[in-house]
Amino acid sequence: MWNDFAQYIMNEVGDEPVTIAEIAVGKFDKIAEELSKKDNITLIKTDISPKDSTVIMDDITNPNLKLYENVDLIYSIRPPSELQPHLVKLACEIDSQLIIKPLTNEDLNTGKVKMKLKNFNRASFYILK
Repeated sequence: MWNDFAQYIMNEVGDEPVTIAEIAVGKFDKIAEELSKKDNITLIKTDISPKDSTVIMDDITNPNLKLYENVDLIYSIRPPSELQPHLVKLACEIDSQLIIKPLTNEDLNTGKVKMKLKNFNRASFYILK
């Protein structure tokens, strides 16, 4: 499933130079590792409690907008429901595509903004373009 999720993102961005942000990285970085292998992708990883020096400290409830100025796509894997409206708000503010991969049995908490369920091979997630 995780390879399918990474492949979907790579298909979405194609071969043009893009900047992608993973928000609320936590300790799971399999997708970031895959995306980092592509020469055309600049990857920014953020979390309120960075696990290492590759992750930038940022609070999505009060984001540093300068970090996201050139971001074309945002994704978040299993973000807590209380952070999901903030992800939507940021994506709308910077005019970025958003992908949220919630826990399997979790409903989204995106307020009045409706995200579309996307099934790609074995991966299921929500997108906002």
